[in-house]
Amino acid sequence: MTFRLSSTAFAPNEMIPALYTCDGRNISPPLSWTKPPVGTRSLVLIVDDPDAPDPAAPKVTWVHWLLYNLPPTAGSLPDGVADANLPPGTLQGLNDWQRTGYGGPCPPIGNHRYFHKLYALDKVLVDLRHPIKLMLEQTMKGHILAQTDLIGRYQRHR
Repeated sequence: MTFRLSSTAFAPNEMIPALYTCDGRNISPPLSWTKPPVGTRSLVLIVDDPDAPDPAAPKVTWVHWLLYNLPPTAGSLPDGVADANLPPGTLQGLNDWQRTGYGGPCPPIGNHRYFHKLYALDKVLVDLRHPIKLMLEQTMKGHILAQTDLIGRYQRHR
């Protein structure tokens, strides 16, 4: 079976409902995944937007959520998952608002893509004490067994 990430809130490359954005309740969408490959010891979830601030002239990839050391047996995250309800052992990194937790789409202009990337690792990572994305990616190097992506889109209507 192929390692896949999905959501009941939006289909691949479709619009993310406003509920999960700054225009709604700004809660994380429900995510679920198929069984990761044999040998997986932990999972990493990175949610980011490569189209910031303007898809016509992107300048940065904006990080919305970093989770690591998700247990490979978890299988899913419910919508609006609170920090206290993350699967046991899950740790968080800093998003680009310089805080832990989910920060939903809130594009200043245009239709942005939001990449939900799930990595299967062959090890449990050490506690990196709220790393930024670059530090997390460097620590993952050489330990990625598989990766799956789910892309959603969002554009504000003001």
